[in-house]
Amino acid sequence: MTPESALRADMVEVGRRMYAREMTDANAGNLSARLGPDRLLMTPKSVCKGFMTPDMMCITDLDGRKLQGDRDPSTEMLMHLEVYRQRPDVQAVVHAHPPTATGFAVAGIPLDRAVLAEVLTTLGSIPIAEYATPSTSELPDAVRRYIKAHDGMLLANHGALTVGPDLMSAYYKMETIEHFAKISLVARTLGRENLITREEVDRLQGLRGMYGIKSPAPICADPALGDGTAGGTEIADCQIVQAPSAKGTRLVTDLIDKRGVARPDGEGEIRLTYRELSALIEDAIRDLR
Repeated sequence: MTPESALRADMVEVGRRMYAREMTDANAGNLSARLGPDRLLMTPKSVCKGFMTPDMMCITDLDGRKLQGDRDPSTEMLMHLEVYRQRPDVQAVVHAHPPTATGFAVAGIPLDRAVLAEVLTTLGSIPIAEYATPSTSELPDAVRRYIKAHDGMLLANHGALTVGPDLMSAYYKMETIEHFAKISLVARTLGRENLITREEVDRLQGLRGMYGIKSPAPICADPALGDGTAGGTEIADCQIVQAPSAKGTRLVTDLIDKRGVARPDGEGEIRLTYRELSALIEDAIRDLR
């Protein structure tokens, strides 16, 4: 099997997995990978990713010109090309619409809170690229802001994007983002998240080298840099992680208010049973009389 035929087979398999795990529906989602220094293999447009065959793939150059294939490349090609321009180390790009992660993207909530040690060690944080009309030049412009510092991001009201040193690695990062989003949603629904402290985040970042994990950028020394860019610059050059500082401990309890915003322990929601609430209402009515 030639490297190209193996890559075509991998694209079929990743597309099948995305469709089976409901990360895509109908003809949504797209994949690409480097075939060489100036050639890309890309999924075609208007094809369900769960039912692709190796011969359906397109070959393009880095300017988006089709070099080979009976079908046209993905309509999201511009976004893929921008990633390869900005990140010479990236060998593959995955775009999908995982439901829970996309829900966070629609709500405008980045996955940047220090919740899971494994995510902090591998991906760091998952920001949200601002909304852009799909298939237009707006989308690569939005992705450009974060791609140099992140291997995964949410796309506002659209989906998610991941990159990697090979196609399967990029796909696994998409699985990680969706898994993280599901866990975060459950914790927020239950009304609290136990956050990993800033000191422990720094310790986890130090473990990346031991595990052989390469990250495009370090975690920002100061998480209060604002809207997702470092030091007020337009292009992010570090990863912002929301983690409280608490020396001497590794976890801090935060409560979640009705808007999904975390508050320090003791300032969050008050929980009452139905009977307690009824008694409070009765007392209030009695006082009004």
